[in-house]
Amino acid sequence: MDNKKEKLNQAIAELLEIPRDLVMDVPRLTVIGREELYLENHKGIIEYDADRIRVNLARGFVEVHGSGLEIKAILPEELNISGHIKSIIYHD
Repeated sequence: MDNKKEKLNQAIAELLEIPRDLVMDVPRLTVIGREELYLENHKGIIEYDADRIRVNLARGFVEVHGSGLEIKAILPEELNISGHIKSIIYHD
């Protein structure tokens, strides 16, 4: 059922030329160099320390590894992380 709904939402997004992240609740990551990350459409923080931040998504979670990681801002659907980012890993 979810797969059919996803396909329908994707078709609607393409037809109406709407960004997929708005219709399908997929995350949008914007990385600025190795020092800053903006994450939109998150579902909350799972784990947070200076070396690793795990953030829940609609499907799975994303894991950010680095050093001196800090959450600079957190809003209901937006997150700003700063520090030295070494890797970003998606988990389903």
